[in-house]
Amino acid sequence: MISNEQLVEKAFEAMKNAYAPYSNYHVGACVLCNDGETFKGANIENASYGATNCGERSAIFAAYSNGYRKNDIKAISIVTDGKRLGTPCGICRQVLSELLNHDTPIILSNGTETRVTNVSQLLPDSFGVDDLD
Repeated sequence: MISNEQLVEKAFEAMKNAYAPYSNYHVGACVLCNDGETFKGANIENASYGATNCGERSAIFAAYSNGYRKNDIKAISIVTDGKRLGTPCGICRQVLSELLNHDTPIILSNGTETRVTNVSQLLPDSFGVDDLD
């Protein structure tokens, strides 16, 4: 099984594929599944900002597109080239809240600093499917 450090390295590899001509803020992500399979994603910007997709959503959507679900996901790493440690935006937090177990490790890094968190810490009292009953 790959380590957190190796998962972060894979996310930095994914970040090389980011398309960020507007923000110049590059994000890479890598989902690790329980069977060892990994799925990478990068942020892809668009002149119509609403059509932009973040790196972590790209990676988690890739895993789901290949048939994996929240109970199959062991961890996700999210990296940036920012000066300070980046965390998921609000939309990504909402997506991760629905598509990950709330205790799944989320490893954040900018190459200088690394921190492990989870959905419960990033989005306490989140809105989800149980609120729709």
